[in-house]
Amino acid sequence: MTPDKIRNLAIIAHVDHGKTTLVDQLLRASGNFRENQQIAERAMDSMDLEREKGITIKAKNTSVHYNDHIINIVDTPGHADFGGEVERVMKMVDGVMLVVDAYEGPQAQTRFVLKKALQQGLKPIVLINKMDRPNVEPGKVHDKVLELFLELDATEDQFNAPFVYGSARAGWVSDSAEGEHKEMSFLLDKIQEHIPAPKAELDGPFEMLVSNIDWDNFVGRVAIGKVTRGKVKMGDRVFLLGKNPGDPAKAIKVTKVFQYTTLAVSDTVEGTAGDIVGISGFEDVDIGQTVGGTADVVALPFVAIDPPTIVMQFAVNDGPLAGREGDHVTSRKIRERLDREQKMNVTISVADTDLAGIFNVSARGAMQIAVLVEQMRREGFEVLVSRPMVITKRINDELCEPFETLYVDVPDDYLGGVMKSISERKGQIEDMSAHNGRTSITACAPTRGLIGFEFELMNLSSGHGIHSHLFREYAPHAGVMQTRSTGTLVSTESGEATGYALDTIQVRGKLFIGAGEPVYDGMLVGENPRTDDLPVNPTRSKQLTNFRAAGSDKGIQLTPPVRFSLERAIEYIAPDELVEATPKSIRLRKRTLDSNQRNKEKKRLEAELEAV
Repeated sequence: MTPDKIRNLAIIAHVDHGKTTLVDQLLRASGNFRENQQIAERAMDSMDLEREKGITIKAKNTSVHYNDHIINIVDTPGHADFGGEVERVMKMVDGVMLVVDAYEGPQAQTRFVLKKALQQGLKPIVLINKMDRPNVEPGKVHDKVLELFLELDATEDQFNAPFVYGSARAGWVSDSAEGEHKEMSFLLDKIQEHIPAPKAELDGPFEMLVSNIDWDNFVGRVAIGKVTRGKVKMGDRVFLLGKNPGDPAKAIKVTKVFQYTTLAVSDTVEGTAGDIVGISGFEDVDIGQTVGGTADVVALPFVAIDPPTIVMQFAVNDGPLAGREGDHVTSRKIRERLDREQKMNVTISVADTDLAGIFNVSARGAMQIAVLVEQMRREGFEVLVSRPMVITKRINDELCEPFETLYVDVPDDYLGGVMKSISERKGQIEDMSAHNGRTSITACAPTRGLIGFEFELMNLSSGHGIHSHLFREYAPHAGVMQTRSTGTLVSTESGEATGYALDTIQVRGKLFIGAGEPVYDGMLVGENPRTDDLPVNPTRSKQLTNFRAAGSDKGIQLTPPVRFSLERAIEYIAPDELVEATPKSIRLRKRTLDSNQRNKEKKRLEAELEAV
């Protein structure tokens, strides 16, 4: 296959604008499946977590054979926390398809991913999707996309991108908003026509930039990238260039060459210039490294990745229930797992702390780390996780923190409560516009103010609010901020919670546990409506005497406890608290379990504040 018959395309959009559904339809339209073949919905979402959450987490590539062409398609995540997945695949493709919701228009993440694509000089095609929704405004959305192109300094060729209208779910597209509905093969024709062929040389020594890393149970690490020059086949001797200039190149024998076609991975005979392939034979390979046919090949430039803005602590579980539910509980195992994640994900970085068994993990957002913790739980790890903290910097001798642009869309009835919440989180309103009974707000807020905002917005707007946010800049520190106005009910005893004790405790606040669950000293068993922590004993049982029979009292009726998801738990905890994540449980606890020790620390802190 020559480069002029290959098209490499990434599908980019804001979260939930229909990218993965669109890939499903393109795979069906390519004619690569049998008529009676069963294809799962959102076929590209291969991870269990992706299917459960309904979002794409990792960028994945596939290819379809269409009209004697190979079209390589990369499905990318739309959530801001996984933006690094989009950034690194930009070197693999020659064009992008921007998918925009016909009602919502371009959102925060649309702006971010489109900016990265335009900077790389990629040619866009715009699909205005979900045209079967009520109240769509395709003309208005068309103009907004063009305004976005102008804002992001698009070239004339990029600005004159073709627009296609359609519904990925219904499986039709059209070349105008009111035009005739056509099959999805029309979109494949547009890709073939408008996306340029890869700039690749057939002759010369092999050259490839590693843009993704996969794992195969038989051959280990698989480096995925676009072949920019030459060919590669099984048994070839290639060289992996060092991570830093001056590092020696490592000679490697290629054990397999993989080609990603429709929903299968085939052991192809040869990888040719312009195609996206995977090659194995590496003991150790990182995203951004160059693989060449000779040791003196020049390293290919890699796209600059935006730095992480938050950091969380991972620690060995030292609680009384440690080791009961997980298989991997030691610091060595946790560190190995974090190192493996660091190699696969360019936006995560891991560093040791002064204390043994505690590691600092930096990332783009709390959701990105929550997904990592959830994956580790499912693999049998037990780990303690702290509340997300922002990464501050000193700029011109002034303490600065990351700020983000916040976009909120709420029904007018809930506007007052949402505005109050944004101002409490030190947000500055920059723009407001009303339409069809809803109001759109644009604000600038510190990143730490947005931790836990999603859950609060859902409560304030009864689930009708939509929000997205995008990193803007480092600006002077916004000062003290309190995002949680409640205290907690803290257990003072270890044992099993009893219904008798919980019946008296539930009068004090909301419960996090039910009867019969194990508790320990320092574990959070509920929420106190007041700001201070209240010590309680959830293990107390009824004292039976001649005058107090076991069953003569009224039947105890406990309110169902509040059950936290992992993301919610991480956002809920205070700086002096931790989340204990095990394969079977999510528990909330104090950093210092001993109540006497906590009181001493509290008194010492108060004395220090008085002295100041």
